Amino acid sequence: MTVYVGNLSYNATEDDLNEVFKEYGSVKRIQVPVDRETGRMRGFAFVEMSEEAEENAAIEDLDGAEWMGRTLKVNKARPRTERKPSGGGGRGGWGGGNGGGGGRDF
Repeated sequence: MTVYVGNLSYNATEDDLNEVFKEYGSVKRIQVPVDRETGRMRGFAFVEMSEEAEENAAIEDLDGAEWMGRTLKVNKARPRTERKPSGGGGRGGWGGGNGGGGGRDF
């Protein structure tokens, strides 16, 4: 069971989240993604709980609640989908690489 917690304060820590969610039951794991370049929290987290009933209670109470100056968005986490690699390789799509034809005039 995993809960998505969005619109978090950038000052929130795993310990802060644990304190809030343990009121609803057993917290198995907390994941707080950070930006690769800055090392700063990205403003959301995932909280894994032991029981679905605990998860549902936390969602019901915390979604829309104000915490650390922010209005939380709390819901069931959706399964991660595979993302296609972003650009950055191969040849451009405007002219086929042969020096013209089919492209746009800018």
